[in-house]
Amino acid sequence: MVLGKVKSLTISFDCLNDSNVPVYSSGDTVSGRVNLEVTGEIRVKSLKIHARGHAKVRWTESRNAGSNTAYTQNYTEEVEYFNHKDILIGHERDDDNSEEGFNTIHSGRHEYAFSFELPQTPLATSFEGRHGSVRYWVKAELHRPWLLPVKLKKEFTVFEHIDINTPSLLSPQAGTKEKTLCCWFCTSGPISLSAKIERKGYTPGESIQIFAEIENCSSRMVVPKAAIYQTQAFYAKGKMKEVKQLVANLRGESLSSGKTETWNGKLLKIPPVSPSILDCSIIRVEYSLMVYVDIPGAMDLFLNLPLVIGTIPLHPFGSRTSSVSSQCSMNMNWLGLSLPERPEAPPSYAEVVTEEQRRNNLAPGSACDDFERALQGPLFAYIQEFRFLPPPLYSEVDPNPDQSADDRPSCPSR
Repeated sequence: MVLGKVKSLTISFDCLNDSNVPVYSSGDTVSGRVNLEVTGEIRVKSLKIHARGHAKVRWTESRNAGSNTAYTQNYTEEVEYFNHKDILIGHERDDDNSEEGFNTIHSGRHEYAFSFELPQTPLATSFEGRHGSVRYWVKAELHRPWLLPVKLKKEFTVFEHIDINTPSLLSPQAGTKEKTLCCWFCTSGPISLSAKIERKGYTPGESIQIFAEIENCSSRMVVPKAAIYQTQAFYAKGKMKEVKQLVANLRGESLSSGKTETWNGKLLKIPPVSPSILDCSIIRVEYSLMVYVDIPGAMDLFLNLPLVIGTIPLHPFGSRTSSVSSQCSMNMNWLGLSLPERPEAPPSYAEVVTEEQRRNNLAPGSACDDFERALQGPLFAYIQEFRFLPPPLYSEVDPNPDQSADDRPSCPSR
């Protein structure tokens, strides 16, 4: 009898999305198939799967123990999120090479389904960093008598969703700083920086609108800039290792002495990056927007505005008000009340006041008392004329701007 051979062993997942990429979240059911193709007949003791998810960090540091002695200190830590094992063919014991209990698999392609549920507790998002990672995988092991096992491992992605439609992530972030340059006994004017962004939470692919004002009252040429940074922090044995990486940046116009630059929503796009990891005890991934002034020959003046990169984007209405209104609507369901998704427009002026009412009220009354007769002057006629006219159109432009804003003191002359 000629023994057959294993031609291929593969793992496929039943994907939950249209992109055919296995992506799951806590509480989801992971299902798939182990595909086995053989030529001829083979005898199998067991076909097992082992699914596991864990976070792991590792780095080394050199230490000096004396004048001529050095050693390396290893820092490692691990957190396990789940560990699942299942037997698709055969039995648990692999050291038994007796003829009993073997399964015969005939030539051809064979599929063996598997399924397991991820824990309901929060899981860390899949991540690959410089000193650590968060990984989830399924491993298949085919055990045959008197032969080495055939093993295959395939990873899948887990996203712990972060919804940016929460009050804490929809709140604006702002700051102001000022710096005065000194050179020996000479002191120049200050450099001031104020910056604001609309919210704290964003998703990859969005653009951050930056509102900033930079005023250069120093004697040097400065350059305003902005950058998004990712900070990876790894924890093990009471120590912390941090890695900071530039994600995206932009540059403003150079400012000479006495000049001011204003950013009215300057856009900085977020590239495809991994979401923030905030709930893992040994790995944290955080983001920040740094708006700063590059000052030659001196420490930069900078503002750090924290960011959270989430997975659930902003609601279609794209405003904090709509988000809060939708939450209020959900909270009022127990009263049998609901708020419309889109508020109805107010009635027009013609629907409230008819032309007949307007004419009747503009016509002089036949029986006016002494007080009304005393008011039959130009002012009273003006009030009556506009009593039933529509209100003026709304505009955000102030028809009478405050001229005092232009009287701010400028940078001191030199």
